[in-house]
Amino acid sequence: MFKKLLKPVLISLAILLLLVAVFVGLVYAGVFGQLYSREELKRFKNETASVVFSEDGKIIGKFFSENRTNVQFKDLPDHLINALLAAEDVRFYDHQGIDTRSLIRVLVKSIILRQEEAGGGSTITQQLAKNMYGRSDHGLLSTPVNKFKEIILANRLEHVYSKEDILQLYLNTVPFGEDVFGIESAAQRYFNKGAANLGVEEGAVLIGMLKANTYYNPRLNPGNAVKRRNVVLDQMVRYGFLEESIKDSLKQIPLGLDYANLSTQGTANYFLEMIRKDLLGIIDEINKTEGTTYNLYKSGLIIETTLNAALQDLVLRAYQQHLKKMQALIDRQYSRSAGKRQLDKLAVSELKRLGREQDLEIKKKMELFSWDGFYSDSISVKDSLVKELTRLHAGFLALNPRTGAVRAWAGGIEFRRYPYDQIFAQRQVASAFKPVLYAAALEAGISPCQYLDNDPLVFKDLNNWAPQNYDKSFGGNFSVSAALAHSMNIPSINLFLALPFENINKTWKDLGFSQPLEANPSVALGTANASIYELAIAYAAFANGGKKIQPKSILAVKTAEGKTIYKGQLTSSGQRVLTEETSVMMNAMLQKAVKEGTGRALAAQYGVLMDLAGKTGTSQDYGDAWFAAYNKNLVLVTRVGCNLPKVHFSSGAYGSGGALALPLVGLTLKAVQKSPELRKKVDGKFAMLREDEAQKLACEDRIEDSAFESRMEELFKKRGTTSEKAAKKAERELKKGEKESFFKRLFKKKEKN
Repeated sequence: MFKKLLKPVLISLAILLLLVAVFVGLVYAGVFGQLYSREELKRFKNETASVVFSEDGKIIGKFFSENRTNVQFKDLPDHLINALLAAEDVRFYDHQGIDTRSLIRVLVKSIILRQEEAGGGSTITQQLAKNMYGRSDHGLLSTPVNKFKEIILANRLEHVYSKEDILQLYLNTVPFGEDVFGIESAAQRYFNKGAANLGVEEGAVLIGMLKANTYYNPRLNPGNAVKRRNVVLDQMVRYGFLEESIKDSLKQIPLGLDYANLSTQGTANYFLEMIRKDLLGIIDEINKTEGTTYNLYKSGLIIETTLNAALQDLVLRAYQQHLKKMQALIDRQYSRSAGKRQLDKLAVSELKRLGREQDLEIKKKMELFSWDGFYSDSISVKDSLVKELTRLHAGFLALNPRTGAVRAWAGGIEFRRYPYDQIFAQRQVASAFKPVLYAAALEAGISPCQYLDNDPLVFKDLNNWAPQNYDKSFGGNFSVSAALAHSMNIPSINLFLALPFENINKTWKDLGFSQPLEANPSVALGTANASIYELAIAYAAFANGGKKIQPKSILAVKTAEGKTIYKGQLTSSGQRVLTEETSVMMNAMLQKAVKEGTGRALAAQYGVLMDLAGKTGTSQDYGDAWFAAYNKNLVLVTRVGCNLPKVHFSSGAYGSGGALALPLVGLTLKAVQKSPELRKKVDGKFAMLREDEAQKLACEDRIEDSAFESRMEELFKKRGTTSEKAAKKAERELKKGEKESFFKRLFKKKEKN
């Protein structure tokens, strides 16, 4: 009987062995896909993320197709390697890629005994082969084909690389969930630190994730992550990598997650998107010139930028502190009956414009933004739009006025939800325009101590427009310096009328503004549109002696090995657009605006004692609030407002430039003053005025009409003439609001009463 059975069994085994041999031969032959040679394995390179660094050495973002940052074996802590060996492949140093004992165990327990907890049979080297090239689909043969390919490749890898190289490659390729690859990126994502700085318990958490990176994800499933961490610690004790007493102490430590997803929660995402376009152009040019194949998303480039991470963090803290408070106030204003009716009407109008009026009351579960974090709620389309209509948006740009180096760039309140960059938005610039007008006046030879009429104005050809000062005051005569410092509207219009429009328009264009300027007196009050970006360039010209600079953000691009392939130039050169004398006078007048005028809250409310010049701006009906401040080392420009200017605060107490925009600068600089290192970088005192420069500013802010007339008489005597004709000419020269030439050209006849 036995002899009768033996023959067919032997034949079956022979056929099985033949089939296995044929199968293995087909795998070797590449019938089931490419099987990489040793030479090809030597040339293997990970797709690695390009890492972006701030000026002060902090990682502020990455560009990647796979979020991976390679790390060297020498930088990996011993406890991390020990945790990996204990959990995944304790005989790693004893085999050549295939652990026969593990294969037999898996064969017996998993296949014969059907035990679900038999464990895996793949070595670290086999797992590396899978990580390097992935697995292919071959139907029912997928598992055996992929396993055999990994066994073959593992053996070849062991002949090509040292054990340390294999561990390094493995830890740089292994996935950790959330589109994160490699131990360095995982350490940054889950613990906000490099792999070299991981604690033993933190390393055990990450190694524990390798078994199932979603089930043991410390953010999604913290309880599972702690249990798996403790299993890894037990394994380390079992194999002599850790003492029992230390293990017990480590198990008592909380998870300690410090989650940092730069893709969605990074502090500089608007900045990264802005430089991404420039980087693509730079890399394309390098590849064309050098014949290289660098890729922003795959080549692991190192990008050094001008952004100061410490200053950027302070700006975002100011956002959180101030805008959270102001958002609550505007929400309260529009929760009242009149405001609610207005919003409902606007929401319906917008939905009709989009052809979605049928969706008004449809409720959906939506992710909603708040300053306390995102939350989900079931809300109608109309109600969600109402929320968005009252959302306060803000942009904030800080740069060095001499070199153009961008130091902080906050293009919005939350990049993932609101990706549009407010720094480039064109909005009504309001009184932040006035320094442009006054600079044009100085360029035309008008003195800071020349006086401007403050009597009421009515423009008949402009529907009887009667402009008013912010405080409703009128009368008297204000010096050019005081009129700017106190943002006087009527004197500013008179100054506009006194100048040839061509002069104003030229200064506007020379300072870098792109929108057309209308020859209309209302322009003096800032009805033109401009962006934060443009305003920062213009104010930089005041700060740097009259030169137009271009903002710069990229200092260098280097390969992963540290070779510099691009170097940005930070120089103080720029096109001259204002005389140095005009720059000096503008600085003095705008310092006066900060000390005595609309910017005085910087010192009074926020305790900012730096040397600063600046100007607020409040557009019509408080639609937008602006504030720009600067010194020799830094220009800061911010704007706050809702997407639709129709939605705004109802009073200047909350909606003016001084109340809504200035606090972002005030809170930022208040925090800067507490950091000696940061203050040293951004605090730059203005030069002392020479005696002749100071003399040009030595005049009273305001004089009454009688005093004005006496001043003219004194002037006539000095000139040696008292003729009526000369008196009238002098009056026209001094009270520029009475000059008719430009006004007649514009409106054909004099209409100012």
